[in-house]
Amino acid sequence: MRDLANLISAAALIEAAVYDADSTPASVDLAGFGSAVILLHVGVGGITFTDANKIEFVLSHSDDGTNFDPVAATDVQGVDSVENGIVKALTAAHADDDVTKIGYMGGRRYLKLLADFSGTHGTGTPIAATIVKGDSRYAPAA
Repeated sequence: MRDLANLISAAALIEAAVYDADSTPASVDLAGFGSAVILLHVGVGGITFTDANKIEFVLSHSDDGTNFDPVAATDVQGVDSVENGIVKALTAAHADDDVTKIGYMGGRRYLKLLADFSGTHGTGTPIAATIVKGDSRYAPAA
């Protein structure tokens, strides 16, 4: 079996918690890596989501870590559509937990992911997002 552990690194984009309001997105530096995939974990919805009471996950990228732009459809893989950086939207009942795999191909150095809440969320929803940076240029990866 080949060694994968020394060629990848992982970091939290959204810390695992139950959220009922916007997350505070941290940026992740992709320097030294040739690929990245985001694993977005969403638990059972705390509310029944609608077009007014929803969560939108907005992925943005940057060259300098300061000025971020929303990703476009050509920057990601594994999602049906992207509009204004929204890579996943919860707008209907979410009765089961799931994991969404989002491949990043945009080529910029920094990424961040925002869980953007709209409407009323009296009960929180479990959320976590992890980025796995791959194809390390320097093994072993930290």
